[in-house]
Amino acid sequence: MSLPQRIFALIDVNNCYVSCERVFNPKLEHRPVVVLSNNDGCVVSRSYEAKKLGIKMAVPFFQIEDLVRQHQVQVFSSNYALYAEMSRRFMNILGSFVDPCEQEVYSIDECFLEFTAYHDQYDLTSYAQQILSTVKNWLGLPCCIGIGYSKTQAKLANHLAKNNSCFQSVCNMVDEDPCIIEDLLTYLPVGEVWGVGRKIRQRLEKMNIHSVMDLVEADPKMIGQHFSVVLENTVKELRGIACLEIEDVIPDRRQVLSSRSFGQPIEDKNSLSGALTEFTLRAVERLRQQKLLCKAVGISIRTNRFNKNEYYRPYTTVYLSDYSDDRLDIIKAVQQGLDRIYQAGHRYKKAEVILLDIIPQHAHAVDLFHNTEEMIERQNLSATFDYINQKFGRDVMTLGRLITPHGRTWAMTQSFKSPSYLTKWSDILKVS
Repeated sequence: MSLPQRIFALIDVNNCYVSCERVFNPKLEHRPVVVLSNNDGCVVSRSYEAKKLGIKMAVPFFQIEDLVRQHQVQVFSSNYALYAEMSRRFMNILGSFVDPCEQEVYSIDECFLEFTAYHDQYDLTSYAQQILSTVKNWLGLPCCIGIGYSKTQAKLANHLAKNNSCFQSVCNMVDEDPCIIEDLLTYLPVGEVWGVGRKIRQRLEKMNIHSVMDLVEADPKMIGQHFSVVLENTVKELRGIACLEIEDVIPDRRQVLSSRSFGQPIEDKNSLSGALTEFTLRAVERLRQQKLLCKAVGISIRTNRFNKNEYYRPYTTVYLSDYSDDRLDIIKAVQQGLDRIYQAGHRYKKAEVILLDIIPQHAHAVDLFHNTEEMIERQNLSATFDYINQKFGRDVMTLGRLITPHGRTWAMTQSFKSPSYLTKWSDILKVS
């Protein structure tokens, strides 16, 4: 008895950051809205109304300020805490429609689901519409769903659902008329295929492969010979042969990075020390949440990359005596690294901390001659640190290095940031 053909779905939030802002501010509906990147640098999310005005993704904000004023475009700084919490709730809702092994969180606003087991039980288009209405009713987020015989087909179907109103936010390539799908793919540029970037697209076009349909009709073996087995599998996936599985287990991290540009350039070492301490605390938070340990720390500081005459970007690695998730040990290593690479006279624009040589906590064997009593005391201290900040808010308990005479000069510029509606008691919406 043959196994049923695999069926996958990709669901994502339309204009995710903008949609999150609109949930808590309904007056933004039907108005042009953009969300900016760190330090209010570039546009990272746009409403449909903003796209119609010609505002491009990743355009620097200063280049569109006249357009913003002329059309009264609503501008917001990135509110990552809000978006992360909305994403967590979004993924939890999706998880209620499938078994855990049938869900793969692909990004903050995208999720793959496997529908193979539900094809005989439900009309998949209706099932997808039920998912969309649940997310909209419970979270207020508008979404689109693409359904196909592979993850690549599902990704492509999602694109069609988002850009063709006739699908009503659900494009089901499994049950849709093949002639309609073929016609759409004939006019869709090959660069819209998942994994086909600019350079691959240019090479394909030289081979007279311009549309998605051209790639579907190409010989997979020939594509593999000219490119790679990855693109060969992409062609197979476009034909409905599933080569990619649902990854329900998150792979072990190889590193944890905390990096940020400063709101204003920094010259003094104390401010750099405070910035690196804050970045280290953020990285260690993620390390401890995922029950991981690190053995080394990479430290980098850099000046403005556009100033070629004085560009300075040193990097160093400091190794710990043993695998650790202890804030004090790791911050001590970071400060040692800063001592190595800091040079006075530069105006530093960015810094980063990278936790390296990552292993799970359960995989670590304690050295026979380790001071067990001291280790337990430090673990209890770290656990208390976590508990206080989880209960009363991030950085309620912190380290003295973060407190400088001039304040947090390294803080991001967030001139248009909305309240943290879901993560701060003081910012919760009040109904009068």
